Amino acid sequence: MTGLSRRRAVKALIPAAGRGTRFLPVTKSVPKELLPIVSTPAIEFVVDEAARNGLADVALVLSEGKQSIATYFAPNPELEAVLEAKGDAVGLAAVRRAGQLVRIHQAIQESPRGLGDAVGCGERFAGGDPLAVLLPDDLIDDRDELLGRMLDVQQEHGGVVIGLIEVAHRDIGKYGVVAPAGAIVGDVIPVSDLVEKPHPDEAPSDLAVVGRYVLPPEIFDALRRIDPGAGGEIQLTDAMRLLAHEGVPVHGVIFRGRRYDTGDRLDYLRAVVQLATRHPAVGPDFTAWLREYVHDMDHTNGSAPRD
Repeated sequence: MTGLSRRRAVKALIPAAGRGTRFLPVTKSVPKELLPIVSTPAIEFVVDEAARNGLADVALVLSEGKQSIATYFAPNPELEAVLEAKGDAVGLAAVRRAGQLVRIHQAIQESPRGLGDAVGCGERFAGGDPLAVLLPDDLIDDRDELLGRMLDVQQEHGGVVIGLIEVAHRDIGKYGVVAPAGAIVGDVIPVSDLVEKPHPDEAPSDLAVVGRYVLPPEIFDALRRIDPGAGGEIQLTDAMRLLAHEGVPVHGVIFRGRRYDTGDRLDYLRAVVQLATRHPAVGPDFTAWLREYVHDMDHTNGSAPRD
């Protein structure tokens, strides 16, 4: 296929319309994406990643009842005035920071019909240009690079670029998996096919898709042409697979850095602990307490020590 855009993506889409049922009951009233990592909502880390990589416009794909996510990124003049009157410069900067990262846009997903459907809601926002998609459950450590590298690869090759991680073979059935079309060069591998959650015996590789994509404008037509897939939903994997079979180049960037998964309760707690140790205000004290706590557990036969 010829004529594919190699313009560098300057816009990002974050699908945030899911119900967050794994975090009930809190997600009955608070979107999962606003659950805090210490005092910062998880989604702010993802928006910050977009900003650091030159994606100045970010569309949040929301559903009814999740407007508070967009509200979080909007100015709050009343609160800002109170903090300013108190002379609380630190609090004022923290409140203003989220709204100053990028220009926030919104799109509404009428019903939860899958990741592909959520991406399709961003067609008008993309405006015929490549689009980065960042899943809010995956936090990439700011000391490691993935998205910027993917943007470079997309600009060089065009087509689809996918973030990949190497997964233990026994766990590969939990992920979308790629079939390599050639050798790894540095951290980049050409891809010939994608399979959603294969049986380990049938997996074409141990390279699993992580929640970062850079997609060409052709993705939107592909999403219209595929049938509902697993769970009766519109699967982004199926649309990317269709493009691959039609000759659109697909490349993966293999990420070997630090990634925090906030998609389920246990991994969310791990992410909170890991990032809390780096928090500029509480990190040193929290780390010292954590060491003491673990030491005490080791000396009380594994039972939790008294606080």
